[in-house]
Amino acid sequence: MSQPTPPSSLSYRDAGVDIDAGDRLVQAIKPLARRTFRPEVLGGIGGFGAMFSLPPGYREPVLVSGTDGVGTKLKLAFQLNRHDTVGIDLVAMSVNDILVQGAEPLFFLDYFACGKLDVEVAAQVVAGIAAGCEQAGCALIGGETAEMPGMYAPGEYDLAGFAVGIVERSRLIDGRRIRPGDVVLGLASSGAHSNGYSLIRRIVELHQLDLSADFDGRSLGEVLLTPTRIYVKPVLALLNALPVKGLAHITGGGLLENIPRILPEQVVAVLEGGCWPMPRLFTWLKALGGITDQELYRVFNCGIGLVAVVEATDAQAAMELLEQAGETVWRIGEIRQRCGAEPQVQIHRL
Repeated sequence: MSQPTPPSSLSYRDAGVDIDAGDRLVQAIKPLARRTFRPEVLGGIGGFGAMFSLPPGYREPVLVSGTDGVGTKLKLAFQLNRHDTVGIDLVAMSVNDILVQGAEPLFFLDYFACGKLDVEVAAQVVAGIAAGCEQAGCALIGGETAEMPGMYAPGEYDLAGFAVGIVERSRLIDGRRIRPGDVVLGLASSGAHSNGYSLIRRIVELHQLDLSADFDGRSLGEVLLTPTRIYVKPVLALLNALPVKGLAHITGGGLLENIPRILPEQVVAVLEGGCWPMPRLFTWLKALGGITDQELYRVFNCGIGLVAVVEATDAQAAMELLEQAGETVWRIGEIRQRCGAEPQVQIHRL
């Protein structure tokens, strides 16, 4: 059997990787990244490593890092061919995580991987990342674009992000000072954020839902792609004004699994389910999916994207500060002594 005659000269493009497209993307995103730069940024996009000097004024600076992705919410972006918001999700998931330890996000790096690079799509994604960094006040100082033929379905990509923040050691927030009598505040989410989308997509598939259908004045697809709220600037302003004992980012695991991550073993958080309005998105998903109350609060944020625990005497002032900064906030519960091995989060009036 004769062997096929190989071409006289193979290139990387023949193997499916377009180096020129990657170069065009770098040039397209440079001005987007430059808008996010802080004074501490050294150099620019395109070097082998990103450089950032520590801000002055810290006596015992602690660096706090976080990394995350967007998850299967990306599948909806592919389906709707809308790529301008998932970058905000990417930033939000990491900067909100480091924020709840008291850290100010300093810089962010992204990883964009695909089978074949579409410069226009990738530029839309990075524009969202830059917008998220601007919301968080952190610099987009680097990243990686990987074109890997055969690894991803045509038109699909994956995202990962990495954030680094800083906090004075004496101002670290770890929940250790939370005591019975403290008040739990809930900051409104913008939607499902970036969690529970495998279940959401399953419900959409089972009911053959039309993503272009109206949902309270917007298309269902637009509602589901609403980007994750970034809480950095309002919460940093709160931390500069009042003592905060604990902060929890409500991500995968919902209210039931994220709040215990900041609670001492001897206390529980008792939440009153009627103290904040459950967004219709979640009651709608609950009805369509036959989701139990327990599962709903374990999978979704149910309208609360971030929780703050403060002294009872500081609760009203904290709410006013957050509201002045543009947040919607409710007093959703309190901390009490734990009895035995009872669950550390209890939600009444489901």
